[in-house]
Amino acid sequence: MKRFLLIIAAVLFICAPASGQGLLKKLGDRAKDAVEQNLGDKVEKGVNDILNGKTKDKKDKQKTSKNNDADYEEEEAVDNYKNDTKNVKSDFVRGSVIMFEDDLAGEQVGEFPSKWDLVRGSAEVAVINGAKCIEMDRQDAWIAPLVKGGIKNYLGDVFTIEYDMLFDDRPKDGCASVELDIMNENMHRDNELFTITYNTCHDKQSYDCSYCLTSEPSFTHKEGHASSADNTVNNDGRWHHFALSFNKRAIKFYVDGIRVINVPNAKPGAGWVTWFACGGPRPVYLKNIVIAQGAVDLYERNATDIESKLSEAAAAVEKAIAETGKFVTNNILFDTGKATLKAESLPEIQRVAEYMKANPSARFEVQGHTDNVGSDKTNDPLSQQRAEAVVKALEEQGVDPFNLRPVGKGSHEPVADNSTDEGRAKNRRVEFIKK
Repeated sequence: MKRFLLIIAAVLFICAPASGQGLLKKLGDRAKDAVEQNLGDKVEKGVNDILNGKTKDKKDKQKTSKNNDADYEEEEAVDNYKNDTKNVKSDFVRGSVIMFEDDLAGEQVGEFPSKWDLVRGSAEVAVINGAKCIEMDRQDAWIAPLVKGGIKNYLGDVFTIEYDMLFDDRPKDGCASVELDIMNENMHRDNELFTITYNTCHDKQSYDCSYCLTSEPSFTHKEGHASSADNTVNNDGRWHHFALSFNKRAIKFYVDGIRVINVPNAKPGAGWVTWFACGGPRPVYLKNIVIAQGAVDLYERNATDIESKLSEAAAAVEKAIAETGKFVTNNILFDTGKATLKAESLPEIQRVAEYMKANPSARFEVQGHTDNVGSDKTNDPLSQQRAEAVVKALEEQGVDPFNLRPVGKGSHEPVADNSTDEGRAKNRRVEFIKK
């Protein structure tokens, strides 16, 4: 009842000040105080709301809401990055000469796309929200663009790759394995020069890049690794734009225009590119693919010259390996016909060990070679035993044996004429081949 009287008093106070105030006197001082306090609070709240911009119409709010449940909404990609370095990381520039471009126009839905080659699995042209795209089979799809009649050495050392991709993991019932693979001309599946892997299973996505280092002699041994933070959302059933730039040694990978991977020291030798997807409950879709010659400007590396901490003898080992990829020595000596190291071999063992301990991640094949005195039946196992003896001696000097693989070559790879004492002495050698 008291609350009802207070409301009536408030209305009269607003609409008819004279009569309202007269009624307040009749209600008593307590009711008057309560009404005035209540009105004051409301007026103060209204003023604060106006000052703070909280008076938007409900219809305006409804207009700005989005239907998050629509399948594959064709919307502008969400800006997943908000930081002060955004402009710095938006440095992608498409190469100036287009080598391959496919917007899927003119393709027949349900057929394999005419500008592509199937390496494995299956793929076909599909339509998402009226736009043609490539549907990569959820079980297994590995496809490559047909460039210059199907050759596999078109990329070179300076190129960009762009594409839009869509995949949907909103139900959180599983996700696809997705890769962008850059291949050397002679490579095959799972032996990429470098690969970008999409980590699609979490609420926010990250990316990994595995690559061959510039110091690696092969095109398949990927010791280099780089990863982005979990800072993008691209498994939301919307189209997102991806781009790759390679310039001589620098790998840069972009998501919706923002760089997420920046590798300065990757090995060149790219030949062709493939897209790979498999294992998801729903397909992965691809469209607007562009491959071009040219790349983001190369940021030069300036190595600081420092005095080598290696001894002069170990520095000679380092120099030989840097220039030729191996160190060859005739100063590791054995007892005749045996795999027992002579004492005078220790200085050579020590300087090789010094270099290897200064380069703990380097791996070597330790090759034992003999002259042609004796039969292969004798020399082949003897050279293997000598290589193993060298590995054991290096291990005793503190070298990690995991990085050493002993191999016996017997007399099959001579470097000099075995018909002379001098030539046979040169052929009795140990080689450390960097792998």
